Amino acid sequence: MDRQAARSSGPRRSVQLGHAEALRLLGSISLGRIVFTLHALPTIRPVNHFLDHGNIIIHAGKGSALSTHAEADDGRGVVVAYEADTIDLRTHLGWSVIATGYAHLITSRNELDRYRQLIHPWVDQTMDYVIRIHPEKLTGIRLICPSSVSA
Repeated sequence: MDRQAARSSGPRRSVQLGHAEALRLLGSISLGRIVFTLHALPTIRPVNHFLDHGNIIIHAGKGSALSTHAEADDGRGVVVAYEADTIDLRTHLGWSVIATGYAHLITSRNELDRYRQLIHPWVDQTMDYVIRIHPEKLTGIRLICPSSVSA
């Protein structure tokens, strides 16, 4: 389908995803965007992730905005949103998942060692911190053609 065909087929329909499907899709890719507040303003950073028992696990570098913010949370956790998607730029079809919850620094040596073996940063820098995001709310949509009958 070329760009003209994508435009001529009309707007896409948005279908809500169930929790299990949203979690499955989130686990099917490794790149997302974490959203948190910094100096009372929203901040977004692209990061790679993996899922562990429904939790989103990411790395952060020492001194990064996210690790500094998470270190200062006094154990309550940092409120974050995490978004990942796969949307075809040509057809405008795909999905998007948003997890909202609390991010905590992992401090257990056993967990740190395990997670450092499982996640590999995409950037060439030392990632000293591992952060666990526990989704309190998980939502998602699938963008489909108006003529599609199932999601």
